Amino acid sequence: MEITNMENFLEYYGKIRQRTNRLIAVIPPKYMDWAYKPGKFTIADQIRHIAAIERYMFAETILGNSCTYNGCGKELADGYDNVIHYFNEKHEEALAIFKSLSNEDLQRKCLTPGNAPITVWKWLRAMTEHEIHHRAQLYIYLNLLDVKTPPMFGLSSEEIIQNNHSK
Repeated sequence: MEITNMENFLEYYGKIRQRTNRLIAVIPPKYMDWAYKPGKFTIADQIRHIAAIERYMFAETILGNSCTYNGCGKELADGYDNVIHYFNEKHEEALAIFKSLSNEDLQRKCLTPGNAPITVWKWLRAMTEHEIHHRAQLYIYLNLLDVKTPPMFGLSSEEIIQNNHSK
């Protein structure tokens, strides 16, 4: 799907972020440094990664700058409150950049970190896919920890099946 209108994109992207925020809100602080095995992203790493990539890779390259993403470790933010603050702060910084784009800007090219030219609207679409990908990983992490997670779109699969059986 081609993105041709920044206002519509920002509304859509806001809904993507609302779903991510609903999931992050149920993370128990005691699990922020948990990973399913050594050497893999922790829950906090996942959250910092979404924020840092949005701001320092996607937003910077859309501006015509080089990618300045440099990882997602604890040096960026440590502890539950600090990680959430970092996540929100980097999102607001990126949004300010995205809000400055015109509909015409969506059709120009920017360079990925691999120096491949890409149309800005396609790069924005990739950014949303990236967030959704990491949100899915957070769902799996939390399910492994038996943390009840919010359904994506209202009802869970089990609730839909139950409703169909009760008719």
